[in-house]
Amino acid sequence: MEPNSSGINDQRPDIQQNSSDEHDEGGCCSRVFCNPNHTVYRFVALIFMCLLGFGSYFCYDNPGALQDKFKEDLKINTTQFVLLYSIYSWPNVILCFIGGFLIDRVFGIRLGTLLYMMILLIGAVLFALGGYINAFWLMIVGRFIFGIGGESLAVAQNNYAVRWFKGKELNMVFGLQLSFARVGSTINFIVMEPLYNWVSTFTVGYHRTGTVLFFASITCGISLICALILTWMDKRADKKLTENSEHIEEPVKLSVIKDFSGVFWLVTVICVAYYVAIFPFVALGKIFFERKFDYDPQSANVVNSIVYILSAVASPILGFVIDKTGRNLYWVIISICTTIGAHSMLAFTFWSPYIGMVTLGLSYSLLASALWPLVSLIIPESQLGTAYGICQSIQNLGLAIVSLITGIIVDKGGYFMLELFFLGCLIVALMSAVCIAILDYSQKGILNMKSNERQMY
Repeated sequence: MEPNSSGINDQRPDIQQNSSDEHDEGGCCSRVFCNPNHTVYRFVALIFMCLLGFGSYFCYDNPGALQDKFKEDLKINTTQFVLLYSIYSWPNVILCFIGGFLIDRVFGIRLGTLLYMMILLIGAVLFALGGYINAFWLMIVGRFIFGIGGESLAVAQNNYAVRWFKGKELNMVFGLQLSFARVGSTINFIVMEPLYNWVSTFTVGYHRTGTVLFFASITCGISLICALILTWMDKRADKKLTENSEHIEEPVKLSVIKDFSGVFWLVTVICVAYYVAIFPFVALGKIFFERKFDYDPQSANVVNSIVYILSAVASPILGFVIDKTGRNLYWVIISICTTIGAHSMLAFTFWSPYIGMVTLGLSYSLLASALWPLVSLIIPESQLGTAYGICQSIQNLGLAIVSLITGIIVDKGGYFMLELFFLGCLIVALMSAVCIAILDYSQKGILNMKSNERQMY
């Protein structure tokens, strides 16, 4: 696949800058904010693309921010607690891939995004209701539905990014999307404990947990509103397209999967092996910091949220750096190595956990900005929904299995053994990245080219 190497005005391949069209719209606002051909219009759309994931990430880590409260109010152990995370991932082992394929073949990106956003909201409300009536089975059902919507929504979000910003800005855009999503996670870890304490002034027991989760589900409603606005903006952009050119796409068939290269499958291995050392760690990190470093619950939440706080700030900056330098694979290898260093500090030393968590946050931001755009360089654009769906599906398979394993490891062997397990996963990710670099070099590929070399190619 040859990437678009043109400038900012034609990053979305199907929207071209046309100065004469700007005069067709009346008034300054119409010519700037309501004209799909204008650069400002694209970046307003980017804001709503980024906000699509806010509610999903905010609600995803609700249990992690209130781990001790969940155990106390709902009378569950660590193994049951991590089930709330693994049940999020299990349905997406298959359904996330199907969701991506349906975007390519059936729904299209706009309808698919709205459907997945509504599924996400329904799941969040059911999860809160289960907590309010102390029905753990209903919480599991809600989390299951929430997972179906959340991961398929991430596929749609990636598709939107490539659709509008394929080219020199794509690394920055992926970083910015991650940044906004992690703002949701960061705010979750900061506000959930005080919100729980406030709710405790007028309710008791498991009703506290349910009430807090109902408040949290409001963020999914906000993301749904953003999805509706983005749908209108994308539809307007397509209307401009049909006025200026013909746009014919061949239907995607499942048989295209057999043509995906070995490099693509190695990318999916990194997605699994790297992210299982991030998300499960953060989910269980609060009690880890309380026990090893003798932090109070609020302080433990703050240090645990550093990964997301840093990624919210650093991801678009690091994405911009990668856009300017290229060399995506080198950045991926560097990020994995520094992540290994971060987990080693947390496992083997009693240095301030802020050092390890800052390193972890920067490394995570770097990897996400460098890794996910690689898929758009490997797979044709018409198949990206299917490709990103496969990545998300395999990643969720790993997260579902590892979430259960981590709960058992903590119950049986403690957090030190858990850190050794994470280090083993990161070594697998590092070996996979090195293999991709070797294959890309031997095939004279574009994955590790400098930015200017990739544009010339």
